[in-house]
Amino acid sequence: VFLNESVHLFPQIDPTADASFLGWIIASYSIGQMLASPLFGLWSNYRPRREPLVISTAISVAANCLYAYVHVPHSHNKYYMLTARALVGFGAGNVAVVRSYIAGATSLTERTSAMANTSACQAVGFILGPVFQTCFTLIGEEGITWKLIHLQLNMYTAPVLFGALLGVINIILIFVIFREHRVDDMGRQCKSVNFEGEGTEGEGILFFLETTPLTMDMYSWTRKEAVFYNGIILSVVGIESVIVFMVVKMLAKKTGERAILHGGLLIVLVGFFILLPWGKKLPNIQWQEIKNNSIPRTTPTEMLMPFWSLQAMQPPSNHTAEPVGCPVTQSWCLNTPVIYLAQYISSDILIGLGYPVCNVMSYTLYSKILGPKPQGVYMGWLTASGSGARILGPVFVSQIYTHLGPRWAFSLICGVVVVSLLLLEIVYKRLIAFSVRYGRMQEENC
Repeated sequence: VFLNESVHLFPQIDPTADASFLGWIIASYSIGQMLASPLFGLWSNYRPRREPLVISTAISVAANCLYAYVHVPHSHNKYYMLTARALVGFGAGNVAVVRSYIAGATSLTERTSAMANTSACQAVGFILGPVFQTCFTLIGEEGITWKLIHLQLNMYTAPVLFGALLGVINIILIFVIFREHRVDDMGRQCKSVNFEGEGTEGEGILFFLETTPLTMDMYSWTRKEAVFYNGIILSVVGIESVIVFMVVKMLAKKTGERAILHGGLLIVLVGFFILLPWGKKLPNIQWQEIKNNSIPRTTPTEMLMPFWSLQAMQPPSNHTAEPVGCPVTQSWCLNTPVIYLAQYISSDILIGLGYPVCNVMSYTLYSKILGPKPQGVYMGWLTASGSGARILGPVFVSQIYTHLGPRWAFSLICGVVVVSLLLLEIVYKRLIAFSVRYGRMQEENC
């Protein structure tokens, strides 16, 4: 469990950390997961799945605890946070073990439903993550300090400590509840390839999208307001995702996984296209660095207006302890239109609809194409490829956002989705289950 909004603690614990380093902190999670996924997958092919699951979860627990203490060292705190993020990501590499187990424990007819149920459980974490983060904001940035053990409990450290507690509970469940079994594509019982017959899947995931910088720039929200409002928005999107996972199980039986994957990518494309800035209204500018603490504010309700509504940029007038608005150091703030809150919410809804569809269909098709063989390593590589994309996103897209603005950043994402659609068209006819393809080959040979 790791809540991405918590990385906003890093400017407080290490003043030398900047926006570029924030991108690396976010990306370090995916770097750790990319390295760990194939390793844990290979491990699960030859040993009981209990082993990689317990070890990976224990690493996550230790990393969460490390994060809670990154304020203690007198220097280089940002590197300790980077290490904590990377280790949490390394522990999250066990998702390859989970997916490979599902692939080996279900028949072809059960596979889509099982993958959807697993993704729905992850989506429940998607709901609970923002809810808990919103609740933890009540603790405040100061919180309370337990001097005896040098522990600060505030809105940033509470989520990771809670995550460490859940990790301990997961380890207990790994030993107590689950028993491993294996079937072929037709559902017939098979001997497990592992040396022992026990294992488990006990991973609950709470996660956030890194939306705070965007909303702080566009809507002049404080850091605390951004965490709170994004928590509410993403909780609703999480509920939407659970519903989507339930519907997709039934829809796949009628239309097939390939068509649904195609539709999901189209919806994601529309979602990011809507997020492009339109109109002429500019975001409020953060003049903190050039005008003695003078900054404008825009309340969330003021942003709920039609896309075509025009307003003059407010001059700096009021005072606050925390600078808000789009920093004047980002030159694009002076000429790029604001992304209205209605656009942002509409985009969240569409991406929350399309992404879950793409996620579950990708894993389902991949596992069916591989066929009835140990899939730990292959699932590890698939997970690693997704982690690689999440590395490029925070590092490169955040750099593009900082230097060129949201128009270039989201246009780049739209381009990536278009390329994905083209690749899907090229390989569309080859996305067939191994047993179906093998059956056709047998018929042709006869």
